[in-house]
Amino acid sequence: MMKNINPTTTKAWQKLQTHYEAIQSKHLRELFEQDPERFSKLSLTVDDTLYDFSKNRITEETLDLLTELAEETGMKEAIESMFKGETINATEGRAVLHTALRNFTDEELLLDGENILAEVRDVQQQMKAFCDKLHSGQWLGYTGKPINHVVNIGIGGSDLGPKMVCEALKFYQQPGMSIDFISNVDGTDAAEVLKKLNPEQTLFIIASKTFTTKETIANAHTARDWFLKHATDKEHIKKHFVALSTNTAAVEAFGIAPENTFRFWDWVGGRFSLWSAIGLSIACALGYDKFEELLRGAEAMDKHFRSAPLRQNAPVLMGLLGLWYTNFFGAQSHAVLPYDQYLRLLPEYLQQGLMESNGKSADRTGTFVDYETQPVIWGAAGTNSQHSFFQLIHQGSVLIPSDFIAPAQSLNQIGNHHTMLLSNYFAQTEALMKGKTAEEARAELQKKGDKSEQEVEELVPHKVFAGNKPTTSIMFKKLTPYTLGSLISMYEQKVFVQGVLWNVYSFDQWGVELGKQLAGAIEDELMGKTTGNHDSSTNGLIQFYNENRG
Repeated sequence: MMKNINPTTTKAWQKLQTHYEAIQSKHLRELFEQDPERFSKLSLTVDDTLYDFSKNRITEETLDLLTELAEETGMKEAIESMFKGETINATEGRAVLHTALRNFTDEELLLDGENILAEVRDVQQQMKAFCDKLHSGQWLGYTGKPINHVVNIGIGGSDLGPKMVCEALKFYQQPGMSIDFISNVDGTDAAEVLKKLNPEQTLFIIASKTFTTKETIANAHTARDWFLKHATDKEHIKKHFVALSTNTAAVEAFGIAPENTFRFWDWVGGRFSLWSAIGLSIACALGYDKFEELLRGAEAMDKHFRSAPLRQNAPVLMGLLGLWYTNFFGAQSHAVLPYDQYLRLLPEYLQQGLMESNGKSADRTGTFVDYETQPVIWGAAGTNSQHSFFQLIHQGSVLIPSDFIAPAQSLNQIGNHHTMLLSNYFAQTEALMKGKTAEEARAELQKKGDKSEQEVEELVPHKVFAGNKPTTSIMFKKLTPYTLGSLISMYEQKVFVQGVLWNVYSFDQWGVELGKQLAGAIEDELMGKTTGNHDSSTNGLIQFYNENRG
């Protein structure tokens, strides 16, 4: 059972406030000098992934007090509530069971009297049979040629997750199979993908639970119109379009065969859905065996999350540290920095996972909170990001906690590239931790001997790095489907942990509704069906558009 507790009213919060006042001026240099065993005390390993928390502005006491907060807010009970299928998405009256999609145990999981694990297995078998047919060349297009290009049409969770995974695991992609994604209602997105396709060998996956998502259905109709210009016969749609949906009637009306419709359930939230039939594009791109390996990596992290003590629990500690910086240090953003080109879309994917989940200002009782909740998530792949925004992290006036992620082994061993990459990975966290004092900067400049004392003193302030910038390092042996599944699951569970701590509902997203409602009305106005009355800015913008629309 989930508790409704304002975290700021807990005993642990008051202790943390006192502790923060005592520790906030301590420098990480000092903390490392005081304890040579700091790394071993403040890191943990899950499977072959290392989580190093030692470069955070914490002590063992900090983690003890944060763990007390987790206990006081009912973390263990909340975790069980999710895994057992209680209705924790209360505003929509739903359970939250994306973890069931990667549960390979023989247990039963009953929801409304039905064993949902049996339903999950049925859909997984349907996906496997489909992929086997596709990859063996048995699935033929309307001219008898095998499919060699898959296009996923979706948006939000039906796009970001599968796209990120397909990019992250491109190394493992099926030979001869290409994958593309269309999501934006901006016609350019569809146009640029369609122009490179061969209609005879392309399969479109339409991913929409309700089959009414405006952007997705607009793009689906554009793809169908393009296809029929070539294929002409509507019966051929059945060989080139499949659907991930629960709206069978709408799917059939579109022209897709019922047997080519893959179902999922309302207890699967969009941004947590890549493990479901929404992951069909992943299975098509990589092969079903690799998709299952992804699921098994996620399952392993789920088991760790459910069974490990809070103090040695990776998602719990990640969530607690996020709260520590947001609510005590006042950090308003958090950077995710993968040192792996394959993971370049991970920050974008996590933006939805974290910000759409916990970007809330009303708690579970409906009371508006008087404390900060979700910070802004952003980032990019290293080393590119070092040459764009690292200046801000190193010497800017705002505190930006950061996650640094890297594999020990490269999937593409080319010359000395990976050694160079990891030398930067290690150096950046060390530099952010240590910084450079005025004395050190002055000594460096004096040693070079090419500047006067006045020039040295003028340059010193610009060469000083405050350091004491917190980072968490996540390092795994090699990027595999299993490792990626574990990493994604860890961040998903971090979302849940922080929702419990902040006492907000993490699994709804009402914040996207208002814009949708207004867009629908304005669309009718732009098409001349209605007239509207808006504020002067919106009226002015619409007028400018009408005058320049061509």
